[in-house]
Amino acid sequence: MTKPKIGFIGIGLMGAAMCNRLLDLGYTVTVVANRSRERVDALVSRGASEVKTAREIAGASDIVMLCMDTSASVESRMYGPDGVIAGLGKDAIVIDFGTSLPASTKTIGAAVADAGAIYLDCPIGRTPSHALEGKLNLMCSGNADAYARVEPVLKDLGENVFHLGDLGTGHTVKLINNFFAQTVANGMAEAFAMADKSGVDRQKVYDVMAAGPLHSGMMDFVKSYAIDGDPNKLAFSIRNARKDVGYYTDMAESLGVDSLMANGAKQALDMSIAAGRGDEFVPLQVDFFVDLFKTGKKD
Repeated sequence: MTKPKIGFIGIGLMGAAMCNRLLDLGYTVTVVANRSRERVDALVSRGASEVKTAREIAGASDIVMLCMDTSASVESRMYGPDGVIAGLGKDAIVIDFGTSLPASTKTIGAAVADAGAIYLDCPIGRTPSHALEGKLNLMCSGNADAYARVEPVLKDLGENVFHLGDLGTGHTVKLINNFFAQTVANGMAEAFAMADKSGVDRQKVYDVMAAGPLHSGMMDFVKSYAIDGDPNKLAFSIRNARKDVGYYTDMAESLGVDSLMANGAKQALDMSIAAGRGDEFVPLQVDFFVDLFKTGKKD
């Protein structure tokens, strides 16, 4: 069976890894210029084609994939005379792999449908290293027939692939997932810093916690930096983590409720960004808490 032609927008750490995986498996991949020339050039050297606009991406592709940082970034690539929607063919499929606001996703979906194409949201769990191995967690939602068409491609990218329901459900689940992830990551970062403050060895704290029901992958990601000195097991920036927690609280407010539990993680991430740590990976929140505790109580 002929593989569908893929257009990819958003060549960051995750997007580049996904494109490399697709190229490894023999897909035709077209990319558009990104902030990082290095990643685009590396993909072109492996056989990807490069075009200048998102509209050209749509015209060259059966499936358009976006892996962007914010809903605003997705919207900027979807709309306008050089946007994806302007170039879509009938029955093309567009997949947003980023972490976006469900309300924005539904609005874009309606505009894509007006153009005769189909929009799916499919946010990602796990890391760029998992993407290279085709072991992502993928949370897809939207039209069931369109999902069935793209499922083989998704299974080339992901180890655990879910279809969750109507358009926007994937992004809703992803925001809940990332809210929980950041409360755990920041809680674990504080736990290691509190161990330092108390004069207790970090390894002993980890050994006790990991022996019980608290043990989790997120705990191990933070431990990999706090004890082993490797920050790259969770290659996800503090700035992006704050964006996701903020989207979660925005979603909660749109549903008429306030999140109590998100506030601690959001405050810690805000303070870390204000201290100039926004581009560091989340496991380095351990250092943020260590520095915070050196100065005593927060004002």
